[in-house]
Amino acid sequence: MNYKFDIGIVGSGPAGYTAALHGRRRGLSVVLFEKSEIGGVCLNRGCIPTKAVLHSAELYEEIKSGDILGIKAPDVQIDFSKVMDRKNQVVTKLRKGLELSLKNSGVVTVNSEAKIKDKNTIEANGQIYICNQIIAATGSEPKSIKGMETDNDKVLNSDGILNLTTIPKSIAIIGSGAIGTEWARIFAAFGAEVTVIELADNLLPLADIEVSKRVERIFKAKKIRIYKSVRVEKIDRENTCKIKLSNGEIIESDKVLVAVGRSINNSEKVDGVEYIGDVCGEIMLAHYASKQAIEIVDGIKFDKTLVPSVVYGNPEIAWVGQREQDLEEGSYKKSTLLISAIGKSHCDNATDGFIKILSRDSKIIGAHIISKEAASLIQQIIIAMQNNITVEDLKEVCFAHPTYSEGIFEALFGL
Repeated sequence: MNYKFDIGIVGSGPAGYTAALHGRRRGLSVVLFEKSEIGGVCLNRGCIPTKAVLHSAELYEEIKSGDILGIKAPDVQIDFSKVMDRKNQVVTKLRKGLELSLKNSGVVTVNSEAKIKDKNTIEANGQIYICNQIIAATGSEPKSIKGMETDNDKVLNSDGILNLTTIPKSIAIIGSGAIGTEWARIFAAFGAEVTVIELADNLLPLADIEVSKRVERIFKAKKIRIYKSVRVEKIDRENTCKIKLSNGEIIESDKVLVAVGRSINNSEKVDGVEYIGDVCGEIMLAHYASKQAIEIVDGIKFDKTLVPSVVYGNPEIAWVGQREQDLEEGSYKKSTLLISAIGKSHCDNATDGFIKILSRDSKIIGAHIISKEAASLIQQIIIAMQNNITVEDLKEVCFAHPTYSEGIFEALFGL
């Protein structure tokens, strides 16, 4: 028996489930295939579980420094098993909510591996599904590097780190992108000895150079050891891990987290099939995947040059648009405001960071923020950039006081 649908979607991560829900809102019949857990990497092994653990780490760190706020908590302790239990509960709750949303919307979900036979045919569970349109959103997996293979014991990737049952005494993190930086913050907050190893010349190599330098300063203040411009040549796994670096040094640690990026799930491209999300090999961010899905299903386009990047933790890091190191000297204006100039930051005991805005011809061309609430602040700037709102127009906006948003307003007067 052949089943017929308007849209067939393989993969239920942010790209897949967004396409499915928006397809149903348009009145189309939709079948969604998922061989593992609904929600994909982001919900089950990425964004959501990591942020749940990170919140516990941030709160623990804040309580420990409570004396300055007049709060005494001399015997604060971490119950790591409860931290991880809560992480699992958050993931389960959100996954069940998503499953219910898909069911209530009328999406037919097939929990099986699916094979795309041609642009209109999917095979799963021995059944054939004929679809007017097929969308492949099969995602990505942690990148494996020769000599740094994970073993789910001493050497872990971003999946395996979520299954830890105890806080390691020491951990070496290879890679300082978003994943490496967030886990470095988590383990440093929990009291582990953290070492970050980065092949590039700067931490967070995709960020603006001033952001990278400030992150390095923040890491040093947290006593995180940093190695830059070095390559891991070999990891010996004995009682502890011995990591041999290209500069000849050997680092010992109880655990190693390999956070060197992600590889798209191997999939032969089929002509006539739409590939979205990580598997399309463009920007590997959940919100980018969701926007791709909406663009395909609803026809609502978006500016791919204005996709925000966010690194969570204390303080948050966010950026959009052009980096200063990529611009020709004299071709732009720059304004930088220290977060310590904002009254709200002192109220919150969160004065570290800055707001940096780059402009040309009275239009913002880039913004780079290290601050509490940076993820929300960058969104305000993106709205202005996408709508070609000039710096002078933004100066006419009334920003509430006391807020971190005031920092954007004040920074505008330096342009």
